[in-house]
Amino acid sequence: MSRQLLALDPQTYVRHRLHTQEREWAETNCYVDVWIELLHAKGLEPIAGLPFTLGIDFEGDQWTFFKYQVADLYDLYALDVQELALYRPLTAHIEEQLSLGRPLLVELDSFYLPDTAGSAYQLEHVKTTVAIVEIDMERRRLGYFHAQGYYQLHGDDFAHVFHLTGEKNPHILPPYCEIVKTTGLRPLQGQALLKASLGLMKRQLQRLPEVNPFVKFRARFEADMQWLINEPISTFHQYSFATLRQFGACYELAATYLKWLQSQEVAGVDAAIESIQCLSNSAKTLQFQLARAMARKKPIDFTPVDQMAEHWSRAMEHLKATFLA
Repeated sequence: MSRQLLALDPQTYVRHRLHTQEREWAETNCYVDVWIELLHAKGLEPIAGLPFTLGIDFEGDQWTFFKYQVADLYDLYALDVQELALYRPLTAHIEEQLSLGRPLLVELDSFYLPDTAGSAYQLEHVKTTVAIVEIDMERRRLGYFHAQGYYQLHGDDFAHVFHLTGEKNPHILPPYCEIVKTTGLRPLQGQALLKASLGLMKRQLQRLPEVNPFVKFRARFEADMQWLINEPISTFHQYSFATLRQFGACYELAATYLKWLQSQEVAGVDAAIESIQCLSNSAKTLQFQLARAMARKKPIDFTPVDQMAEHWSRAMEHLKATFLA
């Protein structure tokens, strides 16, 4: 029996503008990207839920893995996100939860996801989060949101991604899985959505890192450079994903959020937009410089990170003075 929550076709699906506009970081991280498209497909505005992008920090050896906050999803969109314990075959849980009208966010192996062709599909086993809204066991078809859009997989990919071939391997652990439940409340719209979103932004400004995260990152980055220059390019990709790409993509979304406020005629965000956008642009430039430095086995100039620290301080002080005064 086929279970389908949304009547979508990968060939005609229209992505959210965050995934169609020209951007420095076409993809952010798997969790944020699937939420952008899932909210969009439900007719909701995902940009209103982006205040979390302002509160990230440098966590000692990596930047915060930024993601939509569960409480924010409830407050803005009336969606209740709960972890699902997997004690049966994953496909059985998917069928049941979809029959109850609940999308599932599940960690799957990109090796079997055809939308990752050219990066991981049939090349590398990489964990990633997808949002499942359709399953057909008889036709072996799965409909899911991932990265920048909506996709389907079939046949052998279906069998392998759910480990349906051969005997069950006891060494394969169940993936992390969440369900998205609707509530008796209505998603906020218009001025109510804007007001609630501003409230979330104020909460993020109240919990900003006490120490400028770029000051902490600069010291660790300089120390890491001593071993990075002797590492292969594969290490560059892993390191960059956890550091430069994390804060670069996050702050580009933060700038997008402030521009959305600007479009809603919220005053006091103009000065911060430029500084936060500089954080994103500078991360992209620094990523290229790091790749070249590792290829040439030479260290890089860390002055751009000092400049990022100044941009961060300027932007956050302005936002706090404007919205927390």
